[in-house]
Amino acid sequence: MAEQGKDNFRDTIGTLDKEGGRAWVFPKKPVGKWYEYRKYVSYFLLIILLVSPFIKINGHQFLLFNVLERRFNIFGFPFWPQDFYIFVIMMLTGVVFVIIFTVALGRIFCGWICPQTIFMEMVFRRIEYWIDGDRGKQIRLAKMPWNREKIMKRSLKWFVFFIISFIIANVFLAYLIGSDRLLRYITDGPSEHMSTLISLLVFTGVFYFIFAWFREQVCIIVCPYGRLQGVLLDKKSIVVAYDHKRGEKEEGRAKFKKNEDRVASGKGDCIDCNQCVQVCPTGIDIRNGTQLECINCTACIDACNSIMDAVDLPQGLIRYASEDEIEKKAKFVLTPRLKGYLVMMGILIAVLTGMLFLRNDVEADILRLPGQLYERKADNIISNVYTYKLVNKTNNEIKDVSFKLLSHKGTVVIVSSGVLEVPAGGTAEGTLFVELNASALSGDKDKVVIGVYSGGEQIETTRTAFLGPRSYK
Repeated sequence: MAEQGKDNFRDTIGTLDKEGGRAWVFPKKPVGKWYEYRKYVSYFLLIILLVSPFIKINGHQFLLFNVLERRFNIFGFPFWPQDFYIFVIMMLTGVVFVIIFTVALGRIFCGWICPQTIFMEMVFRRIEYWIDGDRGKQIRLAKMPWNREKIMKRSLKWFVFFIISFIIANVFLAYLIGSDRLLRYITDGPSEHMSTLISLLVFTGVFYFIFAWFREQVCIIVCPYGRLQGVLLDKKSIVVAYDHKRGEKEEGRAKFKKNEDRVASGKGDCIDCNQCVQVCPTGIDIRNGTQLECINCTACIDACNSIMDAVDLPQGLIRYASEDEIEKKAKFVLTPRLKGYLVMMGILIAVLTGMLFLRNDVEADILRLPGQLYERKADNIISNVYTYKLVNKTNNEIKDVSFKLLSHKGTVVIVSSGVLEVPAGGTAEGTLFVELNASALSGDKDKVVIGVYSGGEQIETTRTAFLGPRSYK
């Protein structure tokens, strides 16, 4: 593990050694109040993550992100390609929500909510503690030659990691293609769906690589959020912080000596035990201040509080605090910037809510057939040919569908051999003719409004262009 607390901490990362190679991080197992809180939150989110693809609301999967077929379900509400603008607003709302949390509470998302942290710290890392032991045993095992003990422990750990990665890959696939299809593929057997099996093994390999080897490098190197927080944080943001005023005082930090009066000596409350460094999953020293590697996981808070209790000093040397609170004892207030983000968030939520309420359960697209002009018929009738596509966003079949002109007097003729129906969650396509009397046209290109009906009840309205002779302007 790289040396911490040196002057070069701004120029390098804690997971690099002096030669620039990978310095493996062996964090000590956290113990304390905050760690217990994180476990409750993490296991709750894990349950949601694992069961969401298998929960149905009105027949719709609770969460579905079928990119290939461009079908999305968010909290049971189906979204089609025609609803992409709503999906974009929803994503923007989520981004602004994360920004607000970052401005106010630092990188709390990374430490408490991010799936990478939850799986790494609360699943894979805990399995590692169970098989390899705590920090000291892991370091000794890493340095140990490949004897029987090391081979058995490594084989068991890597096998368990692979099984969990395979389970995660299956859940991930359920989000992409739908749980019903995934369960059907499992029932049919791997030989019937080899392409899907190959994709599944690729995902398994990716997850295994991330959690078995790449680990904290995802947060340090790959994830852009650590860099983003440097832009969003200010002196009023609440982060996991070391109280240097109390920890250093006049004489700086120093090792603890029994029966020593640290107040009289001018020494800080930090006894330089290095426990905050040993528990850090990204290999940093929080006493150097806020760093992009810090994921606000609170492990250093628990470690420091336990040491403060042991040496009979007040807890909170490392705690959730802003720089202004440490420097000036200032309380948290809503800054103008944060108020601006909140206003933006309110506007996005209002727009999103309005779009959801105005969103129709049926989407109708009626377009003129490309390359076709109008047709003149008897009794001064002008006819245009169109293709129609009806998208049923509900879980109920739409029966007895018909079309009526709302803007002009005329008729709509569907080219169909039977009663038009739109299956649940499906589409219906076909051809129709719109016929108008030439006297009703105001030009060579009129806008006509067509209503879509189901059993006499209007369910959608759409507009399209109608071509006519120039002489009838």
